[in-house]
Amino acid sequence: MKSSALLEEASRLEIAERIELVEAIWETLSADPHSLPVSPAHQEELDRRLADLEAHPDAGSSWAKVRERLERRGR
Repeated sequence: MKSSALLEEASRLEIAERIELVEAIWETLSADPHSLPVSPAHQEELDRRLADLEAHPDAGSSWAKVRERLERRGR
């Protein structure tokens, strides 16, 4: 089946079903992160961020703290 036919078929799905489909497709792509293309500029930025994280491991916030802050804002 060609991609245009797949897209036409997918467009007939409910929005929630399309989101599930996108998530399922992403899971197949992200199963092997080395297979995803990364531009040199993005790779440089990822390397920079990793070096910063390694140099300052305590600089960020835990997910629990970030989530708590976000939940407080939403009230």
